[in-house]
Amino acid sequence: MIRLKINGQLQTLNVEPRVTLLDALRENLGLTGSKKGCDRGQCGACTVLIDGQRVYSCLTLAIMQEGKEITTIEGLATGDNLHPVQAAFIDNDGFQCGYCTPGQICASVALLDEVKNGSVSYVTPDLTSAPQLASLSEAEIKERLSGNLCRCSAYNGIVAAVQQASGQNPPSPAASNLGTEVS
Repeated sequence: MIRLKINGQLQTLNVEPRVTLLDALRENLGLTGSKKGCDRGQCGACTVLIDGQRVYSCLTLAIMQEGKEITTIEGLATGDNLHPVQAAFIDNDGFQCGYCTPGQICASVALLDEVKNGSVSYVTPDLTSAPQLASLSEAEIKERLSGNLCRCSAYNGIVAAVQQASGQNPPSPAASNLGTEVS
């Protein structure tokens, strides 16, 4: 028996010690938002937040998460009010088939918190000063989300969603089509 705090609620589960958090969420609790893509930590479809940090739930055991705050895609919204990142994904068409979307959104929420907390990335231009949401570049957003794959290649919409959620003005979808002329 283990007790996990998931999306603000304490859940008691009877699982074997070898059960992954992803399987416990999906099979035992019916929280199917986190997807089982590769089951090897390579695609990011299973990304959840544990104590505010993004984690591939397929690579961690459920039993290891006792006493921690677990947030899944189902726990981001407050009632009928979407989390700002969820709303930004809708506004910017940050998805196509939607399979990777829950993991992309959880990773994006963590990305914004990491930047707010001053965490630098591989492509942060100035390592002596903390990155700022208002000046987060497209390259930095892409690098910070590189562990989450989208087979449909909805990356432009995903980056635009993160830009919007960070307070930037993402490029409009129509603007990205300018310059492509049809004869």
